Amino acid sequence: MGSPLKNYGLVTLGVILGVAVTMQFSALAHKPVEDAMPVEALRQLASAYRLVEADYVEPVDQRKLLTQAIAGMVASLDPHSAYLDRAAYRELREGTEGKFVGLGIEIGQSDEGYIKIVAPIEDSPAWRAGIKPGDLIARIDGAAVQEMDLDTAIKRMRGAPHSKVVLTILRKDAPAPLQLTITREEIVQKSVKGRIVAPGYAWVRVSQFQEPTVDDLARKLAALAREEPDIKGLVLDLRNDPGGLLQSAIGVAAAFLPRGAEVVSTNGQLEESRARFYGRPEYYMLERGSDPLAKVPALFKTVPMVVLVNTGSASASEIVAGALQDYKRAAIVGSPTFGKGSVQTIRPLSGDAAVKLTTARYYTPGGRSIQARGILPDIPVDETADGDGLNALRMREADLQRHLSNDREHEEATRPDDIEEQRRILARERHRKPLDFGSADDFQLAQALRQLQGLPVQLSKRATATAPLAQHAR
Repeated sequence: MGSPLKNYGLVTLGVILGVAVTMQFSALAHKPVEDAMPVEALRQLASAYRLVEADYVEPVDQRKLLTQAIAGMVASLDPHSAYLDRAAYRELREGTEGKFVGLGIEIGQSDEGYIKIVAPIEDSPAWRAGIKPGDLIARIDGAAVQEMDLDTAIKRMRGAPHSKVVLTILRKDAPAPLQLTITREEIVQKSVKGRIVAPGYAWVRVSQFQEPTVDDLARKLAALAREEPDIKGLVLDLRNDPGGLLQSAIGVAAAFLPRGAEVVSTNGQLEESRARFYGRPEYYMLERGSDPLAKVPALFKTVPMVVLVNTGSASASEIVAGALQDYKRAAIVGSPTFGKGSVQTIRPLSGDAAVKLTTARYYTPGGRSIQARGILPDIPVDETADGDGLNALRMREADLQRHLSNDREHEEATRPDDIEEQRRILARERHRKPLDFGSADDFQLAQALRQLQGLPVQLSKRATATAPLAQHAR
C-alpha cells in the first residue's frame, strides 16, 4: 500500500502540556547557503564561543557548550521546538510505540512531595511486587524523592531491562516503611479502554494516540457491540489526552465519520507541510496489512455521540474533537481544550540526537485553527458539580510565552485572573480525591450520559448560555 504518510516520522511528548503532531518530510526545501546563513552573526557566535572557552572562570566542556547553543537557539522559537539529546530522542520513540522499560505504575505527586501511586499496571513488575494504589514512594535507591522533581524521579525509576531498583514505600496500614526491590521490564501501555456504563450506553477512553491505538480502538468497539448489541449512545473520553501520532488521530476520527471524510489539514512554509488528510487506510495505517477499522461495526458511524474534553486535551485529541464537531457528528462536552494546534517535525541529527521544530499549523475540516484557542465545547460542563476544580487553573497554549499565534481566530483566555479566586479554588480542591475517569463519581461522564438520554445537563458555572450544538448528540 502506497501511503501518503509513509515518510512521516515519529511524535514526541510535547515540552509543555501536549504531545506534538510530528512529521518527518521526505524532501527538504533548503534555501541556498549564501542566502540562508547570516555570515556576520555566525562570526559573532564563533567569537562568543572562543571568549567563553578562553576566559570563563572554569574550563568548559566544548561539546556541552555547543549543544546548549543549539538547544537555546531552537527553544527561543516557541514552546514546542526543542533540541533532543540521545535520551530525549529515545523517550520520544518509546512514547509513540506505547512501550517503555520501567516498573509499570501510574503516578502523581502528593502534597508532602512524595510520589503517589495512582495505580499499578496489571501484570507489571510493580503489580507483581505488591504496589498498591495510594502507596507513597519516599526513596528511590536510597535517594529522597522530596528532593527531586517528578521528571528526575521518573528517570531514576526507568533503566535498562532486567536491572533492579529499590523503592522505599509508605503505606497507611503498614507500621514501618516497606523496601521493595523491583526488576525493570518492558511495559506495554494500553491507550484504549472502555465498557458499558449504563444499559445501552458505552464509554471509550483514549488516553494517548500511539501506534497501536487504532487497532486497540477497533477491537474495543467490536467487543462492546458484542456485549451490548443495542447501543443507543457512545461517550468518547479524550480528557487529559495529551495527543500523539497524527495517523492514530486520523484513524480514531475515521472510525466515527463517513468513509474518506477530511479529518485535518496543515499549512506551513514548506510545500510538503501544506496537506489535507482523509479518513482512508492509507492515511492512518502505519504498516501494510488489513484495515483495522474494517472490524468496527457499522453502528458506530451513526450512533449518537458525546466527546468529553478538558484543558488537558491537546494536539491529536483536539484534531479528533474538532473533526467530529465540524461534521456535527458529536456534541463536545466539558472545558475548552489546551489549544495545541501546531505541527512539530523531528529532524534527526548525528550522534542519535534530533531537533523538534514547529513547521506548520493544523486546521479542522471547517478551516478553524485550533492554535492558542482550542476546541470550545458545545456544552460547557465543569469537572464537578460545584466547579471546574484545578482544571480551571491549568495553563493553556495561549498562556505560554512565545506561543505561535492563531492566524484565523481570536485567542481567548479561560483561566481566572483574580488571585483571590485562584486561592479559593486551590483551598477548595486541596483535599479532593483525584478524579477517576469512568467511575461512578465522574460528574462529567454522568452529564454526558444525560445529554445522550435527552435529559437536562448541569452546565458550567461560567457558562452564560446553552450552546447551539447541544442537539447533535440526540
